[in-house]
Amino acid sequence: MSTFKAPKGTYDLNPPQSAVFLAVREALSAPLRRAGYGYTETPGFEQVELFARGVGESTDIVTKEMYTLTTKGGDELALRPEGTASVLRAALEANLHKSGNLPVKLWYSGSYYRYERPQKGRYRHFSQVGAEAIGAEDPSLDAELIILAHDAYRSLGLRSFRLLLNSLGDKECRPVYRAALQDFLRRLDLDEDTRRRVEINPLRVLDDKREGVQRQLAGAPMMRDHLCEACKSYHEQVRELLTEADVAYEDDPRLVRGLDYYTRTTFEFVHDGLGSQSAVGGGGRYDGLSEMLGGPPLPSVGWALGVDRTVLALDAEGVEPELPPVTEVFAVPIGEEARRALFRVVTALRREGVAADFAYGGKGMKNAMKSADRSGARYALLAGERDLVAGVAQLKDLESGEQTAVPLDRVVAEVATKLR
Repeated sequence: MSTFKAPKGTYDLNPPQSAVFLAVREALSAPLRRAGYGYTETPGFEQVELFARGVGESTDIVTKEMYTLTTKGGDELALRPEGTASVLRAALEANLHKSGNLPVKLWYSGSYYRYERPQKGRYRHFSQVGAEAIGAEDPSLDAELIILAHDAYRSLGLRSFRLLLNSLGDKECRPVYRAALQDFLRRLDLDEDTRRRVEINPLRVLDDKREGVQRQLAGAPMMRDHLCEACKSYHEQVRELLTEADVAYEDDPRLVRGLDYYTRTTFEFVHDGLGSQSAVGGGGRYDGLSEMLGGPPLPSVGWALGVDRTVLALDAEGVEPELPPVTEVFAVPIGEEARRALFRVVTALRREGVAADFAYGGKGMKNAMKSADRSGARYALLAGERDLVAGVAQLKDLESGEQTAVPLDRVVAEVATKLR
């Protein structure tokens, strides 16, 4: 028993479960790569001010959930609680928007950190795959990203997820709605923190999950009733494009999500098999964030999909993603000469793209064959002194039990043929 344990609210990924996480990451990112998104990677920590400006000082993420630290040099840093602000910062710093090819399409994958009350589906350390399309205002781009996320979930075999869709308006129509919402919220019986939020960012109150607050919000004004004609038209185009792509959605006029930077299109993927932590991913348009971070006007849209939540969704539906074999051939040598000979064969198999393993540690035949069975390999490759004299190895099918002698210099070709 180790003296140390993983910190509260975190988890370790070990085989075989880690293979599922890798498969989910691959499935979530594959559609992005086919759509021209290039990979980007940012540091695990950033200046606190980046998130205070970008995510919003009134959000729970900034006020309650960020892990912050002060360096020896006095810099105030935070472990990244989300990806968009970091990726946009990196794109601006590298002047990617000046390449003349907008939008800049980026995808990323990594760990994020929030100090939350741990529960199933909510961790203090979690993994996401994200995508950002920077520098273009186009409903087709919003639809593209939503379709790519939808298709990624479908490729994994998920069926019981739903897409919630809303528009949060823009700088032209949101101020009118903001004033109307504030007038409504000021008349409610709210605690001091929530009243303060009403004055800073009233839309965030709509995102409050507490039953007592939600009950009072029954008659709250809706953004959809205050959208300007441009935002109405934009939102309708997004909806039409989704319908044409056979992507079902539900209009959710209260969907605001937990970040301050969203404008216009806002969406969330939820899975009803996950209980209270039902969101598996989401995102939206953030047309003013670049300017908030000191950059030029760069209308943008993006999303983040939770790897952890997606794995839980797969479990809830009883879906097992298709995983590549960990081991296809397991070599069992008998004697030192056979050990050298089969080790050379295993190396050659791996170089040909075959997943091969070896009976290390001088195990006897019985224990080595048990290891071969536990490895999940389709074939065992055996050789002893007599086999070496004859210049062969024994290739045993671990499913049928059939065993054939194969010339040592033909083993790689023979195995490759049988596996393909």
